[in-house]
Amino acid sequence: MAGRALIGVSTYLEPSARWGVWDMETALLPAAYPRLVQRAGGLAALLPPDAPEQAAAAVARLDGLVIAGGPDVEPVRYGAERDPRTGPPYPARDAWELALIDAALAAGVPLLGICRGMQLLNVALGGTLVQHIDGHTGPVGVLGRHSVKPVPGTRYAAVVPEETDVPTYHHQAVDRLGEGLVPSAYAADGTVEAVELPSTAGWVLGVQWHPEMGKDLRVMRTLLTATT
Repeated sequence: MAGRALIGVSTYLEPSARWGVWDMETALLPAAYPRLVQRAGGLAALLPPDAPEQAAAAVARLDGLVIAGGPDVEPVRYGAERDPRTGPPYPARDAWELALIDAALAAGVPLLGICRGMQLLNVALGGTLVQHIDGHTGPVGVLGRHSVKPVPGTRYAAVVPEETDVPTYHHQAVDRLGEGLVPSAYAADGTVEAVELPSTAGWVLGVQWHPEMGKDLRVMRTLLTATT
């Protein structure tokens, strides 16, 4: 690969957003995501929801893929009844991102799932989610912080060997692990905070926290290194 790695980042698709004089359907993403890629030395390309059958063609043009955080995964995707505390469904985004994950895994393209992205990676591999954990979100729209402890011997621990304090905002978590996934970090209360696929040739990691909101670039830099 010549030059800076091209990293695709999935986006929201919202029915209404305002800017200037406009208020219309919008594909959007917090700027912290592309900035994380850029700060680590990569080029960021935004991937708004598209027809799932286009996912393989999109991934084929990328050096790496990030599935961003966002709304709750629709429980039907993992065979569960909807908990009343689960957010509204976003079926177009679910379908697109699941297709992106499948395409990246099939092609061996390095993949990082962030928060919802980690949860969706787990679902893509047949796992399930805890739909609500009390106390895991603070005030609406305000990130908290807590420590995560790496599991020795994992790919994540090789990158971040020490316990670290991370920015976090979520009320759902991994329940039953998807096929082949192993936990690579935990919170103090036992919540799975990172998962990975050690059996694959490609680099695949999911983190429950929001590295784009912090200063630590090690995970993103490792994703970029895996593209070479």
